[in-house]
Amino acid sequence: MLNPQVILIHLLECLSNESLGRYAAKPKLRVQRFENANLSLDFIKSRGIQMTNIGAEDVVDGNRKIILGLIWTLILRFTISDINEEGMTAKEGLLLWCQRKTACYDEVEVRNFTDSWNDGLAFCALLDIHRPDLIDYDSLDKNDHKGNMQLAFDLASKEIGIPALLDVEDVCDVAKPDERSLMTYIAYWFHAFSQMEKVENAGRRVEKFVNNMQGAWEMQSGYERRVRQLLQNIKEQDERWQAATFEGTYTDAKMQAAEFSGYKRGKKREWVAEKSDLAALLGNIKTKMSTYRLRAYEPPPDLRLSVLDNEWALLMRAEMARGQLINETIRDIKNALRKSFADKANDFALALNTMQLAISGLEGDVEDQLTHVRRLSDNLSPLNQYLEKIAEVDQKCEEANIEENDFTTYTYDELSYELGLVKNSVLKKLAFLDNQVVARNMTNLTPIQLEEFESVFRHFDRDATNSLQELEFSAALASLGLVFSEDEMHESFFETSHGRDHVTFEQFIRFMVDVTEDQNTAEQVFQSFREVADGKPYVTEMDLRHSLVPDDVIEKLTSIIPPHNGPDLQEDRGMPQIRQ
Repeated sequence: MLNPQVILIHLLECLSNESLGRYAAKPKLRVQRFENANLSLDFIKSRGIQMTNIGAEDVVDGNRKIILGLIWTLILRFTISDINEEGMTAKEGLLLWCQRKTACYDEVEVRNFTDSWNDGLAFCALLDIHRPDLIDYDSLDKNDHKGNMQLAFDLASKEIGIPALLDVEDVCDVAKPDERSLMTYIAYWFHAFSQMEKVENAGRRVEKFVNNMQGAWEMQSGYERRVRQLLQNIKEQDERWQAATFEGTYTDAKMQAAEFSGYKRGKKREWVAEKSDLAALLGNIKTKMSTYRLRAYEPPPDLRLSVLDNEWALLMRAEMARGQLINETIRDIKNALRKSFADKANDFALALNTMQLAISGLEGDVEDQLTHVRRLSDNLSPLNQYLEKIAEVDQKCEEANIEENDFTTYTYDELSYELGLVKNSVLKKLAFLDNQVVARNMTNLTPIQLEEFESVFRHFDRDATNSLQELEFSAALASLGLVFSEDEMHESFFETSHGRDHVTFEQFIRFMVDVTEDQNTAEQVFQSFREVADGKPYVTEMDLRHSLVPDDVIEKLTSIIPPHNGPDLQEDRGMPQIRQ
């Protein structure tokens, strides 16, 4: 059996977790027992524990009262005295801790370390508040004091490791349990649960640290991934620009300009925002690492902001070069379109002018003129095709928003209009020459009559088809003083056109020849002179002029018809009168 002094040394070493040094493990002499006892007492004093009226002999001689007091003092010092709640004494602090932990339980009211514990519910409440997995407080029979306390003591011993310093009978339904014993036992509960809370708090701190670090690690990983992606985007964009080619058309150049503009409004803005976010993210990562006093984060060399800044500067230079190239290409294409249109328009205008001069300068034999004009007419089809090419270039100029052209004064509309004039001149000239051939073969007509008939025909041939519809035919005859009834006109038109819907110039002239021959009898001529004289017995030169008789005809009449010398002689502006 161990010696009491040796037991005291072991107790102190266990309580303090320190070694007291060399001592007599199996003392046989009294002096050895005193040495062991003084070693223990000196250690206690070195810890600042005040002892009154106790000496080595009390320990050696086994003074029960002194020894129990010493043990209680040690319990207070090593088990209870470190309990501190809001600066109170150990006892007050332990009581306040119990009250706070059980405050939410209506059946529990901890006022002291005696009768407040004798129904067992306070112990059950401490278990429930700290380890609800071990006990179901709500299902307890609140009147089973002994059963509740025994359950609490057993769970505390088996599940938590609190030593069973008390028996149920020492506390349950005892009017005034031993306060010191209860304080000592409850102090073990305090230390067990406080240590548990410390571990839990430490675990929570570890969890929080890991969560924070996980966030930092994710931020680092996200930073590196995003920088790598942004650098890749910049590289691919530069490669696309380097590989881009132009087809040489305005549509293609404008499409590439639109894509470039879309890049600046879309991708570039996204990348600018991403670059700014990455700089802020890196700053946040460094701040986070500094907050937890961890080694500063430094990105890999190829993912640093300096690398990103350099690549971004290169992208900006490439972007500027791309924009300049697109603008230069569009300007070149527009200028090329202007020159292409101008060259074609100027050549076309020259051709039109040449044809117009050729038509207006025609002279000589009718058949030669007709051959030449037909040759000019054959050239109209190529001109139409050439104008279509000009129209295509003009359309491209419109698509390119070209409104001015310093290389030519002509527009497509002007050329189209002038071509129409040339066509009309050629067609009229052809009709005129054809008509002249026809008229020349009509030997019964005078040149004046042919001119008059042809002039009337052309006037009513509004669509320049060298033919007259029935209404046009009727109007032409009426203008020549030939008036028919509706049935007569319809019959004349039908016979003249040979049953068709139009009368050609040749048919019209033949019709007029027939009508004119009918009007050239002596009686008809005499009636004509009578109408010109307007009822007078003679015709004056003025009458002839009023009747639109040509000057050469008047001269011929005055030379071959003798003047009237009778008593009715009258002078008319010094000119002799002409007899009927």
